[in-house]
Amino acid sequence: MQRRIADWQGLAIGLGCMNLSHAYGTPPDPADAGELLLRAHELGVRHFDTAALYGFGRNEELVGKVLKPLRGEIFLASKCGMTGVDGKRVIDGRPETLTATLEEALRRLQTDHIDLYYLHRWDKSVPIEDSVGTMARMVEQGKIGAIGLSEVSADTLRKAHSVHPVAAVQTEYSLWTRNPEIALLDTCRELGTALVAFSPLARGFLAGSVTDPEALEPRDIRRNMPRFQSPHFAVNCRLRDGFRELAAEAGCTMSQLALRWLLERDPCVIPIPGTRSLAHLEENLATASVGVSEDILMTASRLIGPNTVSGPRYGAATQAEIDTEDYV
Repeated sequence: MQRRIADWQGLAIGLGCMNLSHAYGTPPDPADAGELLLRAHELGVRHFDTAALYGFGRNEELVGKVLKPLRGEIFLASKCGMTGVDGKRVIDGRPETLTATLEEALRRLQTDHIDLYYLHRWDKSVPIEDSVGTMARMVEQGKIGAIGLSEVSADTLRKAHSVHPVAAVQTEYSLWTRNPEIALLDTCRELGTALVAFSPLARGFLAGSVTDPEALEPRDIRRNMPRFQSPHFAVNCRLRDGFRELAAEAGCTMSQLALRWLLERDPCVIPIPGTRSLAHLEENLATASVGVSEDILMTASRLIGPNTVSGPRYGAATQAEIDTEDYV
């Protein structure tokens, strides 16, 4: 099963590299992280997704070092517009900042071009047309191949697309985060824009890997997400129990059922699950060979969705930073 972004076509499932350096507590040893990146390539992954924010540059350095010998074989994606400054996360979409971030990314990734470059967050103090106009000049200079946006609404996508074609929108999309179905998915389909789905396994929840949020490391970002907090977590666990039974009926793992459901939503959808486990990597990539009936997929949709999942995906402060449509 293959999917397309702009002129590139490859395996329908990519690899999100964030958690090899960022967000979920103590990162793995760089040697282990490098082994996972190489194993992903061996298994057919060509789409690798990183960002300036991840590890405040360390993830780009990791990906650049490990995959440099394979650079001609991979589709490399990174992001600007949200970086680490003096140890803090900063959203900055000013043209001069985006330009500087690109130069830093090229150096860290050890390449002269990035195949897909996203605006990681829309800086609402800067017109989207200005940020995308700067990125269009990056395309003209040959430093990036295509433009992407992350966590934006259908309306913002249209505004950006009027300045320069937007090859991909990256947003959270899974059984338990269905916001793209409000308007963004239809707009991506209309414009020929790929929808790259991050956290397709609900930040590990649908893989069954989070059973006690209190056991997560202090710096794990899930600790601050309402769905992993009381009283929401207990409600969501009851949904997961039913999902586990459904996966058993389908003859696959929960992760595979969640990914298969996503792949069947639309040909423009490309999941990029992240993992630190070689076993989980192999499990995820085996999804393409898993057959799941339409009845089971429909049952999964009814079981886990906007009408059943408890809690918003972000707290109020983070939600205010993003531009995605939300269920009322």
